[in-house]
Amino acid sequence: MSIELGHFALILALAIAVAQTILSFVAWRNPSEGTVAFVRQASLLQFLLVGAAFATLIVAFEASDFSLKLAYENSHTLQPALYKFTAVWGNHEGSMLLWVLILVAFGAAVAAFGNQLTAQLRVLVLGFQGLLNVAFIGFSLFTSNPFERLVPAPLEGSDLNPILQDIGLAIHPPMLYIGYVGFSVCFSFAMAALVSGKIDAAWARWVRPWTLFSWTFLTLGIAMGSYWAYYELGWGGWWFWDPTENASFMPWLAGTALLHSALVMEKRNALKIWTILLAIITFSLSLLGTFLVRSGILTSVHSFASDPTRGLVILGILAVVIGGAFSLFAFRAPSLRAGGLFSPVSREGALIVNNLFLASATGAVLVGTLYPLLLDAATGARISVGPPFFNLTFGGLMVPLLLVLPFGPFLPWKRADLLAVSQRLMAAMIAAVLITVAWSAVLWQGPSMAPIGFLLGFWVMVGSIADLVERGKIGKVPFAKSIARLKGLPRSVWSTALAHFGLGVAVIGIVTVSVYETELVTTLEPGQEATLSGYTVRFVEEVDLPGPNYRSERVNLTVTKGTGIRETHSERRIFVASGQPTTEAGIETFGLSQLYVSMGDRSGAEGRVIRIWYKPWVLLIWLGPVIMGFAGFLSLTDRRLRVGVPRRATNRTAGEAA
Repeated sequence: MSIELGHFALILALAIAVAQTILSFVAWRNPSEGTVAFVRQASLLQFLLVGAAFATLIVAFEASDFSLKLAYENSHTLQPALYKFTAVWGNHEGSMLLWVLILVAFGAAVAAFGNQLTAQLRVLVLGFQGLLNVAFIGFSLFTSNPFERLVPAPLEGSDLNPILQDIGLAIHPPMLYIGYVGFSVCFSFAMAALVSGKIDAAWARWVRPWTLFSWTFLTLGIAMGSYWAYYELGWGGWWFWDPTENASFMPWLAGTALLHSALVMEKRNALKIWTILLAIITFSLSLLGTFLVRSGILTSVHSFASDPTRGLVILGILAVVIGGAFSLFAFRAPSLRAGGLFSPVSREGALIVNNLFLASATGAVLVGTLYPLLLDAATGARISVGPPFFNLTFGGLMVPLLLVLPFGPFLPWKRADLLAVSQRLMAAMIAAVLITVAWSAVLWQGPSMAPIGFLLGFWVMVGSIADLVERGKIGKVPFAKSIARLKGLPRSVWSTALAHFGLGVAVIGIVTVSVYETELVTTLEPGQEATLSGYTVRFVEEVDLPGPNYRSERVNLTVTKGTGIRETHSERRIFVASGQPTTEAGIETFGLSQLYVSMGDRSGAEGRVIRIWYKPWVLLIWLGPVIMGFAGFLSLTDRRLRVGVPRRATNRTAGEAA
């Protein structure tokens, strides 16, 4: 009975979304108090109804109610409770409902915290959110119904994909969806601005927090997905330029450009048209990612569906939403004022350069991702665009971006003196070179291009620190006064420095692992050992162990470095219900480096193929995004970026004046 109630709640949510959308677009020119109240309450009610529908799925999965087709196909009585819970979105229908839940949650957030918006803007934004709700609730109901029943009910389920039975599934998809779907609010604000023709600094102040919130979760979601693939799939890689990986990376690149563009618009009332366009592009890329993983045109562990009918429906939604948005932009953009003027050498100019490189990088990834698919559809020819293409094109665009990145915070608005800024950064340049020389000397294994990458990473890191040193006047005024100045800085200044620093940290990790990683594939029997990069791995024994819903073939190993000895293991799990195997790697962490051991097939009576990687400083790859995510949350705590909070008129402190 609860399943039917959940189904009815979703149908009711669709009906309310339709009413909200129609009323919003009919009354937006002169909305009454009643109209505003209805639209607001409709948004909140949709969130409650979709939340109730999603809760019924959770209850059915946890109770192993296999009369629900979705539970039968993706759960099993032996499955641990955590994986029964995560199995709710470990499939197409359930993950689509989670997508819808987050979508209506963002609409409800605008309704709840949008009291400072004008009535016209509020109604228009919620109208476009309602239109998106109609499209995706309708898609969930009519093509991906998660409430379909089986009669008679099977006694046992088919089990969740073994690869997805991991804690990463509880974290990665929800964080990624919050990032994806959060850009819908930016899209709705952009569409509302195009319809009303009103776009100013106040509009940018409203868009920027939503952009920042979505960008932060997308950053952490991508990082979590990378680490999950790294430790769970047993292949030792952290990024492969898989089309579905690119599907999440492209909105991140465009969202980063949008974040910087909104800053220029808020501060200088410039780049209006570009900001609107980026808001449309970013959410369009989010929808494109949804299409790629749900259309069946890709085969990947990230993909959820292989039904071409669903793919055609999503493609239709994309055509209407994206096509309509760009058509409206083409019609209305010429009537929008360009905004304030500024010199090419200025902070505005630096942010434009940043946007140009990010937009170009997005285009390069988009072409490399879609070209093979379009060529296959048009001619039947199949080609593969792999890492070499992306590394060359994307890497080539990132080099100049990283070079100019530290200059941005030092440049004043409107007009700047590049020579003077370079002189202020001279100490940072020298420090970056010295650190690069020392780092390269420690890791040296022969001539390579690695020092160039190290220099870029350390340049970005030292440059972000130099910005804080400059603002605190460290070394120029008494130390106590410098501390007071730093404490008085807005949190957005600290977050900018942290985000840039985190990017530099990730660059150092990527370059170090890519160049200095070592690998050994060998065959070991009990008592034998192998050595790689100073680490000795010894095969102790192989044992069979039972699991809650699998049986495990485990290889116990010891890792010796100098006089220290650690125990680790790698195992192959065979799941009872499906018979599918998974490989669990043994990972030992030494500082920020890791030794990665993965067992393979049998060799002889007692031997096993053992694959060993030494990954120096690999954790920097994920530490960098974590720092960037923390920077995003820190910036959101700045009162000036809190949605719905009016600015307070206070005296400027010494730090704010700086």
